[in-house]
Amino acid sequence: MPTEPTTHFGFETVAESEKARRVAEVFDSVAPRYDLMNDLMSAGLHRAWKAFTVQLAGLRPGQRVLDVASGTGDLARAFAQRVQPGGMVVATDINGAMLAEGRRRLLDAGVCVPAAQCDAEHLPFADASFDRVSVAFGLRNMTHKEAALAEFRRVLRPGGKLLVLEFSRPWEPLRPLYDWYSFQVLPRLGRLVAGDSGSYRYLAESIRKHPDQATLKSMMEQAGFVGVQWYNLSAGVVALHVGMRG
Repeated sequence: MPTEPTTHFGFETVAESEKARRVAEVFDSVAPRYDLMNDLMSAGLHRAWKAFTVQLAGLRPGQRVLDVASGTGDLARAFAQRVQPGGMVVATDINGAMLAEGRRRLLDAGVCVPAAQCDAEHLPFADASFDRVSVAFGLRNMTHKEAALAEFRRVLRPGGKLLVLEFSRPWEPLRPLYDWYSFQVLPRLGRLVAGDSGSYRYLAESIRKHPDQATLKSMMEQAGFVGVQWYNLSAGVVALHVGMRG
C-alpha cells in the first residue's frame, strides 16, 4: 500500500494529516492567552512589527483585504480602519478557537468584519477578489506553503499586494542568544503563563524549519509574485516579505 506523505511538525517527521491535527491542538491550547504570550515573548515588539506591515500595505478607502491566519485580529482591526468608507476586510483562520477569540476581540473593539474558518491552501473565494492579502505568523504552520502562496496569488487582483510577516533568520551573531531564549526561556514562559510548554517548544522548532528570507522570496517569485522584497525587523528575528501579483 502507498504510504502517506510526511512533513515536519517542529523537529519531528509526521504524516501530513497528523500535522494538521497537531497544529490545531497547539492553537486550541494557546488561544485564550495568545495576545498576552505575544506581548511577553516579544517584549511588545509584535505590535511594532504589525504596525509596519499596516504601513507598507498602503491601503486606501474602498479596498478589499483578506487577512489569512488572522488569529486574534490585530491586523484585521487595523486594516478595517483604513479601508473605510466602502472597503471590506475578511478574516480567516483554520483554527476555530483562534477565529472565535479574534472575532470576540474585534467586536469588543467595535469592529465588525466577516470571518471564515478555512484552509489557506484551499481558499473559498473567487479569483481576483482582493486588493491585499496578509498572513502574519501563519505561513510557517502551513503544510504546503507553495499551495498557499498560489492561492494567495489567485485571489489577488492584478497589481494586488501580498504581505507575509513571519519569524525568520536573525543576524548571525545574535543566534546563540536567540537559540538559548527560544529553547530554554520560551517553553518555561509558556508553562508558567499558558500552562503549556509543549506548544511553545513547537513554536521555537517551527521557526527553525521555516524558509529563510532569501528562500521565501524565491518561493514567492516561483508562485508568480513580482517585485518581491523583504524587510528585516529586530535584526531579522522577524521579516516582512512584500510582493505584487503581476
